[in-house]
Amino acid sequence: MTERWIEPVALLHGTAAFQAVRDGHALPLAGGPAAFALVRLIEEGRDLGLHPPRDLPEEWEALLGPLTRRPLRFAGLPADRPLVMGIVNVTPDSFSDGGQRQDAAAAIAAGHTMLEQGADILDVGGESTRPGAAAVTPEEEIARVLPVVRELSKAAVVSVDTRHPATMQAALDAGAEIINDIAALRHDPRAARIVAEARAPVVLMHMPALDLKKMHAATDYGDVVLEVARFLRQRVETAEALGIPRSRIAIDPGLGFGKTAEQNLQILQRLPLLAGIGCRVLVGASRKRFVGTVTGVEAASGRLAGSLAVAQMAASAGAAILRVHDVAETAQALRMWRACAEGRSPEPG
Repeated sequence: MTERWIEPVALLHGTAAFQAVRDGHALPLAGGPAAFALVRLIEEGRDLGLHPPRDLPEEWEALLGPLTRRPLRFAGLPADRPLVMGIVNVTPDSFSDGGQRQDAAAAIAAGHTMLEQGADILDVGGESTRPGAAAVTPEEEIARVLPVVRELSKAAVVSVDTRHPATMQAALDAGAEIINDIAALRHDPRAARIVAEARAPVVLMHMPALDLKKMHAATDYGDVVLEVARFLRQRVETAEALGIPRSRIAIDPGLGFGKTAEQNLQILQRLPLLAGIGCRVLVGASRKRFVGTVTGVEAASGRLAGSLAVAQMAASAGAAILRVHDVAETAQALRMWRACAEGRSPEPG
């Protein structure tokens, strides 16, 4: 079967997007509010140039559906604006905030603060994936995250950031609703079965190697954006075959996981390509090393401004979920961005 991709370009927002769609000059990106006026056709990895969407060859038209339809609500959450996922690390060694919330009480308090600041989802993790991080057993990971998940799930939609099936099951039993798996259900075949049987929404992330010690050095790509898209489409199809419907899947290009700073920027620039998979797109760039590389800021805690710029850019390119450390600032920036794009203050919520 011929491999084909349609990449939306020439994005429009606000009144211009509405008018262009109304007048037949553009199509909505993932249901809107953004729209695209041109598309790049890619066949077997070859760039076939830019075309107006209405002038597509007949054999390409079926690919427009996933690009233009709004995916179903993910975890029952709003689908008309980018969602903010607050990071709650319960680790001693995470790259940005390791040790700050190692105590369950501190992590729980931080989660409640994030909810007050506008978080839609709280992502609880007990294993650091930074380069050189020590391995964590499922038993240790469960001991770290379970008290936090159990308490925060009383007040919020909680996801658990894990690749271990035992942790997934324990967290779901404790009240977590979403599984956020950096290994895209490849680390252990039991993971897909647990997610399918629980009917849980899941985030599938791209990383080039399952061995975390080797993953950050695996940066040898041809077209990094196309290779990430291929991987994610294949993982979505595999998950569907294992009983997890596409409506319960979000995809994450895995910024910083086995990618250079330039490769991360290329993915962000061409993020709309991923909309063709037909799932909600999650972007996690908050405080990451490539933000520091571009801005010249060494300390992760000093990368707020750069992280906000990436969040706004990703949202404008169709990202549906933004995974961040700085919830209040991100929520404020997104609200202001939406107001500017739409020419009016957005409705609350």
